[in-house]
Amino acid sequence: MFELITGSLKESIIISGFIFVMMMLIEYVNVQTHGIWQRNISEKKWKQYLVGAVLGAIPGCLGAYTGVALYSHSLISLGALVTTMIATSGDEAFVMLAMFPDKALILTIILIIIGIIAGFLTDRFIKIKEITHKFEHNEFPLHKEDKCECYNPKEFKSIWLDPSFNRIALLLLIVIILVLIMTGTIMTNAKEWIKYTVIIADLFSLFVIITVPEHFLKKHLWDHVFKVHLPKIFIWTFGTLLFINILLHYVDFQPLLHDNLILVLLFAVLIGIIPESGPHLVFVTLFAQGTIPFSILLASSIAQDGHGMLPLLAESKKSFIVVKAINITIALAVGYGLYFLNI
Repeated sequence: MFELITGSLKESIIISGFIFVMMMLIEYVNVQTHGIWQRNISEKKWKQYLVGAVLGAIPGCLGAYTGVALYSHSLISLGALVTTMIATSGDEAFVMLAMFPDKALILTIILIIIGIIAGFLTDRFIKIKEITHKFEHNEFPLHKEDKCECYNPKEFKSIWLDPSFNRIALLLLIVIILVLIMTGTIMTNAKEWIKYTVIIADLFSLFVIITVPEHFLKKHLWDHVFKVHLPKIFIWTFGTLLFINILLHYVDFQPLLHDNLILVLLFAVLIGIIPESGPHLVFVTLFAQGTIPFSILLASSIAQDGHGMLPLLAESKKSFIVVKAINITIALAVGYGLYFLNI
């Protein structure tokens, strides 16, 4: 049990830390550019779908986390988030690329196409306001008095002659995350490029914390990102991961996945509800062994999104339920459609 708790805690630190850094950097870029890139993404829905598809297609969960960060600040629509979550295969993307690279590439392309179509239909037919109303006033705040220069020698000197508690606290938080990664305490089994991506993002966030004016640091980073978002993301992520890890440790789902492929497809989709990468590996392995057809692997890939949805569970439970429901419906329709076509 102790190992399950510590394992869940480490994963929660990684997920929450990355989301925190991404939100902080997005906020920084948004103010630095006076919201130009925000308007550029938001003005056209097709741009949002493309952004969502690209983020989802990135192997691992980092792209999905970024998609949630953009959605929670009204930069992409609910449909674009659906696109991201359908396109993503989580950590299993690495396994599939290693075991059957050609088919994994085809699978990713199909997921992107399905995701974009699903995103468009979501925005077209679902009453978005009823779901996203809590984010209507959650856009990145822009103030005319904000002056977010990358480096100002005069301000830099005054900032560090008498640094605020907020600046020191944020600085220590990022440093601790970096130390944990570099010492192998967290992200022990992560791919090297993922580690480097997180490290680079953390280093840039250090640069932001060290150089930005006090107004920006307190108003945007501390009051908005750190105090509003980080606590609930960490608590919900840790609680969910601990519950899932305990469930998977004591319950063996393997016997449920044999004999009847129609039921296996249903199980594959329903198991995709779990915001965890592990269970999907069963279907990846079964497909690689030739035990299940492509239709079941595709249905499982549509329904599951690795850890990508965990931050959304913290931000908006209604959005979490709606996105999952859409993904499950599409997974069942596409999966059974292709299954009866013997694909």
